[in-house]
Amino acid sequence: MRFYGLALLASAAVLGACGGGENKAADTTKAPPAAAPATPAPAASAGALAPIPATGDTINIKMISDDKGYRFEPANITAKTGQALKFTMVGGNGPHNVAFDPATVPADSKDQLNANMVGQMSELSSALVMNNGESITISLGGIKPGVYPFHCTPHLAMGMKGTLTVQ
Repeated sequence: MRFYGLALLASAAVLGACGGGENKAADTTKAPPAAAPATPAPAASAGALAPIPATGDTINIKMISDDKGYRFEPANITAKTGQALKFTMVGGNGPHNVAFDPATVPADSKDQLNANMVGQMSELSSALVMNNGESITISLGGIKPGVYPFHCTPHLAMGMKGTLTVQ
């Protein structure tokens, strides 16, 4: 009890020393301090593209972790612009996500792919799914033909990766 009383007394003394001071008249020759910059929302930044919904069928991909390792099934996907990819956690331990390396995504599709990954946790990286049955759906609406390597961020070191070829 005695320690808590001393700690409270010391804290009060420190806080008292921080406040107060002389009340000087305002210096009108200086500009007022700038307001702290607002944190921009990732999808609401200037020039951001709107997501384009899928217009084709959906390709289902399983996110698996079991005694054979961490993987996507299938790992190599061929799709057409306008289709959707649905990644579903079907077994084992999460969390899983779907991420594209910004350095490997063709420049003319990067912004649209980013916009189509609704609810992402960072650039070209979906949110995490934690439980069996949870899924991540990514529209390929507006995505140009090309090769798009992808991976699961938490399990990249364990080889959980694949390749998307858009035709």
